[in-house]
Amino acid sequence: QVQLVESGGGLVQAGGSLRLSCAASGSIYSINVMGWYRQAPGKQRELVGDITSGGRINYADSVKGRFTISRDNAKNTVFLQMNSLKSEDTAVYYCNAQITAITRYTVLYWGQGTQVTVSS
Repeated sequence: QVQLVESGGGLVQAGGSLRLSCAASGSIYSINVMGWYRQAPGKQRELVGDITSGGRINYADSVKGRFTISRDNAKNTVFLQMNSLKSEDTAVYYCNAQITAITRYTVLYWGQGTQVTVSS
C-alpha cells in the first residue's frame, strides 16, 4: 500500500511563516508530480502549486512570490514553505502525488490534510 502523510500545519499570525511536509511511503516504484492543494470553508479545493520529478514548478497566482515548493526525491517528500501568510491562506492543505507502485499501476494519492490557520 502507498500512503501520504502530511505534517507542519498550525496557527500563525498574519505575516508569519509555516513549512508543510508530505512524505510518501509504501511500495513505490516512481513518483511523477507532487503537489499541494487547499480548501477553505465553503470553497472548492484549489491548486496551490506542484512540482515534477524533474523540478518543474507551477504556482497559483495567489501564492506566487510567497510560497515555495520543493521536493526531496530520495526521501519521496514534498515541501511547501509559506511566507508572508495572509488570513485568506487559512484552509486545510492537502498534498497529492502521482505514484507508480511496484505493480506498475499509477494512481493519484492524497494526504489526509493539515489545517493552516492565519490570524489577523
